[in-house]
Formats: sequence, C-alpha cells, structure tokens
Amino acid sequence: MGYLVYDNREFLVDDRTLAHLRVVIIDKLRRNESFGMSLPDGTWFVTIWVSPRSRLQFVFDGDRHPTLNRGWLNTLSDDVGMTGMLNLLSETAEEGSPTPTTDSPRQPAIANARS
Repeated sequence: MGYLVYDNREFLVDDRTLAHLRVVIIDKLRRNESFGMSLPDGTWFVTIWVSPRSRLQFVFDGDRHPTLNRGWLNTLSDDVGMTGMLNLLSETAEEGSPTPTTDSPRQPAIANARS
C-alpha cells in the first residue's frame, strides 16, 4: 500500500491503483488541465481540485512496478475527460470491458486519509 499525497494529506492507496492514477493524473497535468477528484476519508468523501499548481506526490510502498492495464487507463482517462472528475472506477479488462467482480463498479481502491 502506498500513498497519494495531496498538499500535506495522505490517502492510502494500493500500489496497483496508485500506478494507474499516476499515469492518468500526470497525463492531464502535462496538458495543463485541471480536474476534481473524490477520495474517501473515513466515512466521508473529500473532493480535491487537482491543477498544475497542486502539491501532489505518489509514494509507493514496494519497489516493484505493476504492469499497467491499458483498458483501465482508458476507462479512467475517458471518465475524467467527460465529467471533469477523476472517479476511482474498478479495474477493467484490457479490451475495456469490466473485470468480473463482486464489488460495486465505483468501489474506490483507497482507504482512509491521514492528516
């Protein structure tokens, strides 16, 4: 488990999800695009505004680099492009079809935040 650090607030994220978020977020920021992102904080969701001026860090727990799933990257990227919000959608198969899961399709892969 790693951390997505926004300003000085840490959100616990599994390394695989964090690797995919990093690609999508950096892609948007290198284009000088801003967007919202909702992250769970205990029983609440916190919406943050991510812009090129945001203090953002991706801190990985392990030293292995997860294989990236192009289908999931496309799903996350398409969603933020259409809505202006980066939603933590469940992983999809390479072709872009949802991976069978018992979780809700919008089940976040992030745990509680630490201040």
